Amino acid sequence: MHFTRPRELAVAGLLGLVLAYLLFQLAYGSIPALPLFAGITLLVLALCEFVLAFIIRSRIKEGRVLAAISVARSVALAKASSLAGSAMTGVWLAAFAYLFPRRDELLAASGDLRSATVGIVSSVALVAAALWLEHCCRTPEGGDRERDAEPTG
Repeated sequence: MHFTRPRELAVAGLLGLVLAYLLFQLAYGSIPALPLFAGITLLVLALCEFVLAFIIRSRIKEGRVLAAISVARSVALAKASSLAGSAMTGVWLAAFAYLFPRRDELLAASGDLRSATVGIVSSVALVAAALWLEHCCRTPEGGDRERDAEPTG
C-alpha cells in the first residue's frame, strides 16, 4: 500500500462535488432538510484520528515497541478516512455551491447552508487528521540504520 497522493484526494473530491451537485440540481426540492449537525460525525472521527496520531507518534519517538499490524491498520484507516473526507468535502462544497445563490429565494436553503458549512469544516478536518495520522505512522528516518550501526560492546 502506498501513502495517499494529492491527486487521489483531488479525484475523490471532484467526483463527490460533481455527483452531489447534479443530485442537488435534480432533486433538491424533494429531499428533506439537511440536519445542522450532519457533518459532525466526520469531526468526531477526525478528533479520534488526531489523538491516535499523537499516541503513535509519541510511542515511535520514545522507541516503544508497536505491533506492526496496529500501525498498518492505522495507515489503512488514515487512507480510507482521507479519501472519504475528500469525497465528503466535495459533497458539502456542492451543497454550498448550490444553496448559496438560492439563499434569498428558498427558505430551506438558508438552513441547509449552515449544515453545509458545518459539513465542509468537519470533512476538511477529517482529511487533515487522516493525513497527519498517515504521516505519524511512517518509519522514522534512519531509525533502524542508526541502531544497527551502534557497536554492541
